[in-house]
Amino acid sequence: MFDTLLVANRGEIACRILRTARRLGYRCVAVYSEADADALHVQLADAAVCIGAAPAARSYLDITALLEAARRTGAQAVHPGYGFLSERADFAQACHAAGLVFVGPSAQAIRAMGDKAQAKRRMRAAGVPCVPGWSSVDDAPDAGLEQAAQALGFPLLVKAVAGGGGRGMRAVHHPQELDAALASARREAEAAFGEGEVMLERLVQPARHIEVQILADARGRVLHLGERDCSTQRRRQKLVEEAPAPGLDPGLREALTRDAVAAAGAVGYVGAGTVEFIVDEAGHHFFLEMNTRLQVEHPVTECLTGIDLVEWQLRIAQGEALPWQQADIRLEGHAIEARVCAEDPARGFQPQTGAVRLWAPQRVEGPGLRVDHGLAEGEHIGPWYDPLLAKVIAHGRDRADAARQLARALDDLPLLGPSHNAAFLAALLRTPAFVLGEVRTHTLDTWLESGQPLPGTEAPAADAWRLAAALRATSTATAWRPAWLQAASIELRCGAEQRRIDEPQRGVLIVRREGSWVTALIDGVRRRALCVEEGHTLHLQLDGRRHAFDEPQPGHPAATIADPREVRSPVAGTLAQLRVAAGQRVTAGQALASVEAMKMEIWTRAEADGTVRAVHASAAATVAAGQLIIEIEPDTP
Repeated sequence: MFDTLLVANRGEIACRILRTARRLGYRCVAVYSEADADALHVQLADAAVCIGAAPAARSYLDITALLEAARRTGAQAVHPGYGFLSERADFAQACHAAGLVFVGPSAQAIRAMGDKAQAKRRMRAAGVPCVPGWSSVDDAPDAGLEQAAQALGFPLLVKAVAGGGGRGMRAVHHPQELDAALASARREAEAAFGEGEVMLERLVQPARHIEVQILADARGRVLHLGERDCSTQRRRQKLVEEAPAPGLDPGLREALTRDAVAAAGAVGYVGAGTVEFIVDEAGHHFFLEMNTRLQVEHPVTECLTGIDLVEWQLRIAQGEALPWQQADIRLEGHAIEARVCAEDPARGFQPQTGAVRLWAPQRVEGPGLRVDHGLAEGEHIGPWYDPLLAKVIAHGRDRADAARQLARALDDLPLLGPSHNAAFLAALLRTPAFVLGEVRTHTLDTWLESGQPLPGTEAPAADAWRLAAALRATSTATAWRPAWLQAASIELRCGAEQRRIDEPQRGVLIVRREGSWVTALIDGVRRRALCVEEGHTLHLQLDGRRHAFDEPQPGHPAATIADPREVRSPVAGTLAQLRVAAGQRVTAGQALASVEAMKMEIWTRAEADGTVRAVHASAAATVAAGQLIIEIEPDTP
């Protein structure tokens, strides 16, 4: 029995666990890195302990520091959340050895399913179909991997043996891409999970990603709580999840849930877990992996069943039996979750950092709408962790109802500061591909590769430019501008576009400003918008679109032009790889350096043929967004 719970995680999932645990009467302990000292999960807990520096390897992945935090605060149980150490058998074992209750499955079950290669062997023995693949528990040299790749054929998937969440996964379409994919997947897996071993699988494409939520007690009862469709992904990472899976054949649904229960039973599973499958266009399903933890997308199942999964994780950990039979589990309506992430869809989903200037989730929460988050106004979103900011979940009477509610909530989501993907998600939910249930695991990547603008990433509409100009003209933040110029023409920049807006062009009357809310007449139509000013930058939300307008200051260049002589960091993060040195020849398009931010690796490339003149950073160094990394002398001036 326990009454004090330590949550060994951060952000959204830490807050999610803390809210349920406090409702059930537990005393709660948070842990935090130096970067998270003012984070919301720290504020929600009864006690909090700093466990190290910002990099996860020196804080949230430090088992010794976590156990010491439990000892110092008197915690008797540990909830790992998802990510970080949640699927590490050695962490579960260390908690047990320290006399702590691990809120999750046994170390043996985690080990059995955590090694994806061994898990597939167990599944085959249990009669569960698996994707053809190759792995080695003996850390065979890459030559073995290359031979296996040729035998499997291309395209294939390089996949981290440990962890989950789409981390440490790379699609390989041609043999010459294999080495780079292996190295990249290993680095990402090492950074995210502390273990870099990889395996190979045949890439099933096109395909749907269907998973089944299971719940099991220590008395041997295993129940499934229905399936979820997680096919809407970019780079193998989920963006939208829904339940039940649209258009699923009843026979296939029965086979999926049957095999999921069999998979959990095969390892004596206890707690909440998810069995993931890939389904090809012919309706054949294959076991992918079992996530021996709570999933990011668990709220959609909670909406349909009315069962609080965190609550039942805690109850099962206390030794309680499940009070239901399988026939008692009823699914009501349809639920869809969208992951709002600090990333820019218009720039290939590059991670974004910055301060949260406005956040008011209560303005969209209500009947049928839920927001799970770990954000606080003023918080700085840094490059160290996952880019997830919040999850917005809609529960409707049917799929169309849930999608409509969710899209509107994303339009209205009051979140300004770092760039994020809410507008893209809202537009995605309205595309024919999503409405018809035709999105597959590769769909968004195909859209990206096409070079066409993604839904919801269009440039600001004329009304946004005009409203921004009117707001800046009346802003106290522009006190440096002489009073007689307050109503004159204004130069504004948004992204790569710059415009001069003259007063007669505006046709905008600011009716009222109440905090961040603005009421304006635009061409005689009354409109509502959100705005936050940050120095000479105006963050504006209008008609579901969010834009940051910059006003060039006197004496500063009006626009920034890309310079092929300078290679700058695209984001704030860590310089993971540096492939060139001073004096080295480079060609246009050549990969020069990679920056790791929010568990994503982003490459910089040469814009022209030339010679490296200087290198201004070293591998493993922390770099800021826009920081000069490499100077190149082009062959052609």
